[in-house]
Amino acid sequence: MARLRSRLLPLIVGISSIALLATACAPGPSESDDAPTPAHSVDPKDFAGKTLNYVYFTDGPDEKGTRDLIAKFEKKYDVKVNLEILAFGDLIKSVQARLTGGNAPDVVRLSSLSEFHDDLLPLDDYTGADFKKDFLAGPRAAATNAKGQLIAVPSDLTINAPFINVDLFKKAGVALPDEKKPWTWEELLTAAKKVQSATGVPYAFAMDKSGHRLSTVLSEYGTTLVGPKGNTLDTGKAEKALSPLVDLMKDDKMPKDFWLGSGSKYKGANEIFLTGDTPVYLSGNWQVSQFVQNAKFDWAVAPNPCAKECGGFPGGKFMAAFKESKNPALAAEFVKFMNSPENQTTFVTAAGSLPTRADLAKSGVKYADAKTQTAMDVFNAELKRTPEDTFATVGNPAFSGSATELVNQISAVVAEQKDLATAMKDLSTKIDQLVAETKQ
Repeated sequence: MARLRSRLLPLIVGISSIALLATACAPGPSESDDAPTPAHSVDPKDFAGKTLNYVYFTDGPDEKGTRDLIAKFEKKYDVKVNLEILAFGDLIKSVQARLTGGNAPDVVRLSSLSEFHDDLLPLDDYTGADFKKDFLAGPRAAATNAKGQLIAVPSDLTINAPFINVDLFKKAGVALPDEKKPWTWEELLTAAKKVQSATGVPYAFAMDKSGHRLSTVLSEYGTTLVGPKGNTLDTGKAEKALSPLVDLMKDDKMPKDFWLGSGSKYKGANEIFLTGDTPVYLSGNWQVSQFVQNAKFDWAVAPNPCAKECGGFPGGKFMAAFKESKNPALAAEFVKFMNSPENQTTFVTAAGSLPTRADLAKSGVKYADAKTQTAMDVFNAELKRTPEDTFATVGNPAFSGSATELVNQISAVVAEQKDLATAMKDLSTKIDQLVAETKQ
């Protein structure tokens, strides 16, 4: 019976340009009849007739792009790829069970590497050590182990920013923000309240119930939840950052019932925006596709408001192979193939996400229509404004639990169970516990 594993292993993220380093125990490729192929000497004929199992979750628009690329890979290498799509909420437990049972998939799509860091296949022996240099420093660092080996490929990026109901702003006679001169938070909320008052819509502002989205606001006020050395929360800055949101919910200018109605679970406020019930909605680039298709009003993406910092908060997905893959060389080649310049362009334009390749980030990619292109250009500009330490935060194994606890603490404040100062102190204590757990 395969050994049991700890799923929360320490990860200290860092790289010279942004002080980011991902750490964990990561030995070389496991013993296998399919030994590492010398870098850059792959012959497609070597894989003919083999089968690859790819465990995947979909955000919607990305599925067709993924299937198209798989068909392309199958044809080139004369292989079969079994694509198994799982619900996002089921993926981690399902893959953990397979690893424990000695039935690892070959490749997996992940939003975080922390649960599997020690199980992932170092790719350098298969792709060449220089392959990692193809990717942007921030997301690359979160996928690099203590030996400097790439253990996953960052396959697509997301970033947060506010969506604006342009029609409501025009109706209210309120000016939109200048893309080159972002609002302050005070200016954003003042404008949103004016639009609400002038148009009679239910709310002035909405955001997803998400620790990730709240982390955008924290970052803009100069603090984060975790970093390479552990707890990085400045409770005073956090109070200053979050008090306007708490006040909005107390005054029902931001939907209070929406926030309290789903426990600690993530909940998107996209329907509130689509129904025209709010002029400003803080979410991210993954919403663009559905808004292009479904919005009955003119909308736009605005730059994130600035406080001490500007920019958003990064997220994204990874493609990784497992050490216990029955075909590690094929798995590594699949990950590399899916993230070539041409193929990553295909994927991110289908998915409505941002590229992780440095060459594509520099040149830009062309999306399907003018509306999408305009929106994604704003998100790409926001990525460049985003503080570098946010990549360390989102890559830290304690981030997910800390972000959930942030949501819980804000919920307690909104429910009038505690004040914000106490909530932030309690949050800091919980972050310390979560950091300690990841180091056990």
